[in-house]
Amino acid sequence: MWRGGGSLGWRRAASGSADADKKEKAPKGGTAVKVRHILCEKHGKCMEAMEKLKSGVRFSEVASQYSEDKARQGGDLGWMTRGSMVGPFQDAAFALPVSSMDKPVYTDPPVKTKFGYHIIMRSSGELGGGSPQRPTERRQLWVKPADVVTPCWMIGEGLLGWSYYLIMLPFRFTYYTLLDIFRFALRFIRPDPRGRVTDPVGDVVSFIHSFEEKYGRSHPVFYQGTYSQALNDAKRELRYLLVYLHGEDHQDTDEFCRSTLCTEEVITFLNTRMLFWACSTSKPEGYRVSQALRENTYPFLAMIMLKDQEERNQTQVLRQQQDEAYLASLLADQEKDRKKREEQEQRRQEEEKVRQSALAEERRRRTLEEEKERKSECLPPEPPADDPESVKIVFKLPNDTRVERRFLFGQSLTVIYDFLFSLKESPEKFQIVTNFPRRVLPCLPTEEQPNPPTLKEAGLSRSEVLFVQDLTDD
Repeated sequence: MWRGGGSLGWRRAASGSADADKKEKAPKGGTAVKVRHILCEKHGKCMEAMEKLKSGVRFSEVASQYSEDKARQGGDLGWMTRGSMVGPFQDAAFALPVSSMDKPVYTDPPVKTKFGYHIIMRSSGELGGGSPQRPTERRQLWVKPADVVTPCWMIGEGLLGWSYYLIMLPFRFTYYTLLDIFRFALRFIRPDPRGRVTDPVGDVVSFIHSFEEKYGRSHPVFYQGTYSQALNDAKRELRYLLVYLHGEDHQDTDEFCRSTLCTEEVITFLNTRMLFWACSTSKPEGYRVSQALRENTYPFLAMIMLKDQEERNQTQVLRQQQDEAYLASLLADQEKDRKKREEQEQRRQEEEKVRQSALAEERRRRTLEEEKERKSECLPPEPPADDPESVKIVFKLPNDTRVERRFLFGQSLTVIYDFLFSLKESPEKFQIVTNFPRRVLPCLPTEEQPNPPTLKEAGLSRSEVLFVQDLTDD
């Protein structure tokens, strides 16, 4: 839980004038001391800071490094009046002598309060590390711890001041001790009327109305319900809960509400990120919450994050990681399925290509057979052996088989080609070559010779041996 506001549990004594708020005055005598401290919630951290001090490091540097309150100011709390500090802290602060930050005299062991462990030193009236203040005039400052107004006199430092301080110390100690006892007993005799909560929702709504009347309607969205209801809704919605306790009598309340809480940036930030619950400590509901949260200064802000909410956030993060892992696995499986489908499609296309190629080859084969049959049917009849115009030709096929047939001298070489083409043993493409001299017979028509020559024109004799050369691969 984060707490905003001033220092933890101490209030600076203030004069009634505006100049006293801007410039820090140094009350003298035995009712005020100028204090620095190092506050650590953990004892181990506080002892580490103690070791740094013992090694010779300046008090302000150790406070800047280790203190959880006023670290930027080097632990400086300013002038503190008697009655404005918690008991153990006040007793230690007034019991310490004045020392410097180079050679500090501090509480060893640390002082334990409800806020943590304190290493306290009492500093002189130095401003910015310069020479100590030595006011020469005698001025009266009215300091108001709680509800008692006590005049205290600022007397110039020196022997007179220390003498006055030592003489008045036992009287002041006795006075403030009896006053604290009286206040403690008064709580039992006359209980605080704010302790009885009868209409918590009415207290919250009444505060919202009074806030809008004073500061306008431009403000973060207030949760209109009890503090317990706000906690339950924050738990159910897994959201942070920001609690604001409004101290009507505090000097910084108006400035905080006007310059910080009601600015556009803060309104947008709070409305979009968390639930915002607020109430005045003058109302019973606000007072009850202030006692539960142990507020000590104003303006007071507390960020509430429930333990269940943190566990749910962790569970939600874990579930998100699991979902991301599942999604990654799903994408990987989908990618595998896609590649598998692509491979199957590629195999199907290859098989289809092979099938189409086989079909094409079958169609080509059938076409070739039909062409061979047609050529065979168109061949002229073989002349008789005793025909004086007949030519006996022996064909040697590429498979070393021999085929013999007779033709007429007047027939075209195309008839020889058609005869060989009609044979089943003949290749699809071929040419006819003579033995000696070796020459290719022009059996097919060309552009230069559209009508192939006859057997006689080709120079064939009555008995020839011709070779069939396969051209299919070419």
